Amino acid sequence: MSLLEVENLRTYFKTEAGEARAVDGVSFTLEEGESLALVGESACGKSVTALSIMCLIEPPSGYHPSGRMRFEDTDLLQADEATLQRIRGNRISMIFQEPLTALNPVFTIADQLCEPLLLHQRLDREQATRRGRELLEQMGIAAPEVVMRSYPYQLSGGMRQRVIIAMAIACRPRLMIADEPTTALDVTVQAQILHLLQALQREIGMALLLITHDFGIVNQMSDRVLVMYAGTLMETGTREAVLRQPRHPYTRKLLQSVPRGVRQDQRLRVIQGTVRPATDVVPGCRFAERCDYAAVRCTVAAPTLFSAPGGSQVACYLYDLHDPLPTPAAVEDSPLSPPSSVSPSPQFPLAPSPPLVEIRNLTTHFPVKKGFFQRVVGHVKAVDGVTLAIPEGITLGLVGESGCGKTTLGHSLIRLEEHARGQVLFAGQDILALPPHAMRDVRRSVQIIFQDPFSSLNPRFTVQELVGEGLRVHEPALTAPEYAQRIAEVLEEVGLSASMLQRYAHEFSGGQRQRLAIARALILRPRFLILDEATSALDVSVQAQILNLLRDLQARHQLTYLFITHDLGIIQYLAHAVAIMYLGRIVEYGETAAVFEHPAHPYTQSLLAAVPSLETRRTAPPPVLGDVPSPVLPPSGCHFHPRCPLFSGTSDVMLQSACPTQYPPPIRSGPRHWARCHAVRGEIVTDG
Repeated sequence: MSLLEVENLRTYFKTEAGEARAVDGVSFTLEEGESLALVGESACGKSVTALSIMCLIEPPSGYHPSGRMRFEDTDLLQADEATLQRIRGNRISMIFQEPLTALNPVFTIADQLCEPLLLHQRLDREQATRRGRELLEQMGIAAPEVVMRSYPYQLSGGMRQRVIIAMAIACRPRLMIADEPTTALDVTVQAQILHLLQALQREIGMALLLITHDFGIVNQMSDRVLVMYAGTLMETGTREAVLRQPRHPYTRKLLQSVPRGVRQDQRLRVIQGTVRPATDVVPGCRFAERCDYAAVRCTVAAPTLFSAPGGSQVACYLYDLHDPLPTPAAVEDSPLSPPSSVSPSPQFPLAPSPPLVEIRNLTTHFPVKKGFFQRVVGHVKAVDGVTLAIPEGITLGLVGESGCGKTTLGHSLIRLEEHARGQVLFAGQDILALPPHAMRDVRRSVQIIFQDPFSSLNPRFTVQELVGEGLRVHEPALTAPEYAQRIAEVLEEVGLSASMLQRYAHEFSGGQRQRLAIARALILRPRFLILDEATSALDVSVQAQILNLLRDLQARHQLTYLFITHDLGIIQYLAHAVAIMYLGRIVEYGETAAVFEHPAHPYTQSLLAAVPSLETRRTAPPPVLGDVPSPVLPPSGCHFHPRCPLFSGTSDVMLQSACPTQYPPPIRSGPRHWARCHAVRGEIVTDG
């Protein structure tokens, strides 16, 4: 008997818009020690499936009209609350997507970490505290005593995620459900957490249900894969079968949307349309309206799961053994090969144009104040002497771990940080030296798109007011027809309709809201756009649409981008040049191909080594770098040397002497490619 058996699970919700069928007839099994990945776009029912297994669906608004879930010898849907309390957090545990909201802000980490040990393992307080410290040490946390005394807000995102995992494994569960356990984490922390989960599986024979939209993680972690769409299963099979030979048109389109491995001269394939709301259920296959191969019968009756070559099961009439649909040749193409007919993107100029933006010795130091009189006792050196030049018409990718100063640098460029010092030259004008009234003209030409479009768009404004706000400020002489025409034109340019003018931000999907944010920035016809994690919260399908849109807009308007992200796959696809940032300083800069193919700095090498690959599966443990040091007291010499695998393993006397005492200058490692590392051999760069 399987460890977990889910049969015909349905989870519905009563809403003002009607009955929402979030999960609608899902069946699968999970064996002991097995890893099962659950993938699909947002609003496809993945997280609701996980909450249903945990029996965390609150009646009467949420209910199960049918289904059976058997875990070990217990039917979870029929179990009483006392039985469920003995199982939850003990035999079945869950890692929630956002650790800050999953942790109670008024209790210390010790209180929350010891709770399952006290409740389920019947340990006394001293034993539970000792076990809690051991769990944190197992998570790779260097100072568990300090973390135990801390509150959640005092920890970094990676620290909080590791605390959540420690709580989840405290009672050595038989089944762990991990809902996007590494979303928004840096690739280094992500790699360490994934490796830890795999080690735990080997150690205690734990089964893992992994929910993610990152196919690199799916390849690294899973044994089998389930693909969900609109509350139903589309395809199920082994990792090799689903990733290498996907059968369902939806699975193929998801994989084709991934930017990794696609050259810069090729556009990403996208899935047209969006997932229907769970309250708007259509007859037949729910993917039919977005499918290139749909026939009439696809819209009449939903297909069952048919057996396909390779052992997969596919809910598609293409694989109906008795009456299959005609198989188009395109279905047999490799899903990982990019499209053949594409629009070329601009390449990095052989002779770069004069810089549109020049950053000279930019520093942003935030004062640390203590005591009754709030005396300054130190500074957070968020940006610490950055010098860069961004030629017009190119995309510069800015990469680094959380806490390295990327967002602060972006905000400092447009004077959103009052502590910024140095020079930021835009078209020859020093932005930081301009009087306030002169900044209005500059803000027309320099715009920013924030990470979360929902929080950056005023919920009380209609689309017309949101997008047209800049016109009201900068072009008040426009007549009403001219004002409406400009808004309609920019909406059409980003792929939205003018019929949406009277709608509000909450009425749009995540991808549509991101398009609204882009339209809001474009309406003033800027020359320079700062994009701060503009695609990090999007599904791969929506992300591909936004990346194609940004490429088209850049080619059409000769826009210059500063693209801030921790997703190295996006940088490799979109950026012409890349700057690697660590503790407020740029440690490596160069053309994207040069940096990715021949990384010179050990930090860059560690970042690239930590990225989960869709093509290969990592067997060796990732580089363990530890946490980023505090920018209040950065290490002496090269700031990276305490975490540097090259320094820790070297016998070179020069490196042993120089790395802890001298911050390295920029040293050229190739044409327009330099790194701040004592191990790089070359001439010192004097032009930044």
